[in-house]
Amino acid sequence: MPDTPSMPLTVTQLTDRLVASYAQAGGINHLDGKNLPSKRAIALLTADLLRLLFPGFFDEKLVHSSEIRTTTSALLETALHSLEAEICKSLEYSPPPELPKKGLRPFAHSLTVEFLASLPRIRELLQTDTEAAYNGDPAALSKEEVIVAYPCIEAIAVQRLAHELYLKNIPLIPRIMTEWAHARTGMDLHPGAQIGSHFFVDHCTGTVVGETTIIGSHVKMYQGVGLVAKSLAAGQQLRGQKRHPTIEDRVTIYAGATIMGGDTIVGEGSTIGANVFLTTSVPPNSLVVQEEANVKVVSKKARPRPPEDFHI
Repeated sequence: MPDTPSMPLTVTQLTDRLVASYAQAGGINHLDGKNLPSKRAIALLTADLLRLLFPGFFDEKLVHSSEIRTTTSALLETALHSLEAEICKSLEYSPPPELPKKGLRPFAHSLTVEFLASLPRIRELLQTDTEAAYNGDPAALSKEEVIVAYPCIEAIAVQRLAHELYLKNIPLIPRIMTEWAHARTGMDLHPGAQIGSHFFVDHCTGTVVGETTIIGSHVKMYQGVGLVAKSLAAGQQLRGQKRHPTIEDRVTIYAGATIMGGDTIVGEGSTIGANVFLTTSVPPNSLVVQEEANVKVVSKKARPRPPEDFHI
């Protein structure tokens, strides 16, 4: 007799199986605990913050100067309430060692207001980043194109926002923000990294900048650069230690270079060539290059031809 086809599982059976897995693999559940910050809410908040930093560039319609005060006030009001609520969740999840007497909600409100007050200063830095991108890329048609089309500007802007929250010891939110930008742009900038003015990463895809990295002013990098730790084998024991390199002012780092270690310092005015693997410090005004490739020229006559039935 032919096998009887199995009956499809019902929603009730699927539910039972999945709930059973919650009990078996409980390490990736978050049930009955503190309310965590919402990734969706923080993504929406970050998009609104970009609109505040770059008025008219992240909006679907033109913002007129006559409306800018009203528009800005409304966006700030929305950002204040949203961020305050998410900061409350973060502080409930990981309370500060000494919570001010005024309580959690007023403390979250004051942190939010302090953060929003930093936006004009962040805008000053982002103007230098935009200038560096435009002046450093002959393919750029205008500064407007740099802001509206270049992923590095968006990633750097989000990192500069997240860094302010990181400095205030607000857990979770800064990393959620930079990972949102990472997913959108391909550039992984940790919110803890200290980055000076006039920062430009051409193409930016695959760039990684670790938490304790220090980057000076007028630094230019290309795609695939890694500013990383030498080893993370010690795990959590390395928390709080300087693990990532220091890049001084006016350094250029070409594509695919990897610079490792908290003791590694790239001196001012240096150039690091493409695909260099660097684990030691270099003095100012150095040129670090990979050994020349061994190129062999083979004439067409000398090349073996594939058989007639060979297909790719």
